[in-house]
Amino acid sequence: LMVWLRRTTHYVFIVVVAVNSTLLIINAGDYIFYTDWMWTSFVVFSVSQSTMLAVGAIYYMLFTGVPGTATYYATIMTIYTWVAKGAWFALGYPYDFIVVPIWIPSAMLLDLTYWATRRNKHAAIIIGGTLVGLSFPLFNMVNLLLVRDPLEVAFKYPRPTLPAYMTPIEPQVGKFYNSPVALGSGASAVLTVPIAALGAKLNTWTYRWMAA
Repeated sequence: LMVWLRRTTHYVFIVVVAVNSTLLIINAGDYIFYTDWMWTSFVVFSVSQSTMLAVGAIYYMLFTGVPGTATYYATIMTIYTWVAKGAWFALGYPYDFIVVPIWIPSAMLLDLTYWATRRNKHAAIIIGGTLVGLSFPLFNMVNLLLVRDPLEVAFKYPRPTLPAYMTPIEPQVGKFYNSPVALGSGASAVLTVPIAALGAKLNTWTYRWMAA
């Protein structure tokens, strides 16, 4: 009974991490509306989501030891986010109010690294974590380019909770830096590796707890 309870608790933890990722998206995923700070929000979004993906995906992948599990985890996150997107759309917000992140290709790179290095945990952390951080902003910028004009949408559907000092007035794209993808990829590549290591360490703690 205890073994069943611990394994069930472990899988519930995986679902909780995926749900938390989705809840974070509800706050960070509508960055197209923060028109004055759009590229800044994109960088913050890239760092937060690539690290969230890395910690959960590598935790799940190392627990099963099966390449492909990270992609499965990213698919769970994607499904949850599409449900949240549908909920916002049902409330009357525009279809592009929530921009669903492109997690799956980055997770596939993590799985590929784990498979190509013959299930080497350290290679998955260093190489896989770097690839996740580098690739995630690239995929999401392509995704962002496919949505409607953010300036038009921001004025048509202003955020009701948006404070006055963040109300869109005029776009400030390129005011502080010209390449949010490069900055997002660089910052994410650096930060995703230690966060991936944390996910691996959480996995070790889980094994010890289940064996106790």
